[in-house]
Amino acid sequence: MSKHCEICGKGPAFGRNVSHAHNVTRRRFLPNIQRVKAVVNGGVKRIRVCTRCLRSNKVVKAA
Repeated sequence: MSKHCEICGKGPAFGRNVSHAHNVTRRRFLPNIQRVKAVVNGGVKRIRVCTRCLRSNKVVKAA
């Protein structure tokens, strides 16, 4: 499953875990992606959208 928002294109960000002993390992910050039914071009379509786009009303959810 793709971890990208279909509206804004937000995807995984990369960083590092650093322990108290300063052991460094790579990690990923994943966006909160939800599958929702939305109105797209006048029709209902199931898309993957981040919660930031849902909260800011960039997506019109289908009833």
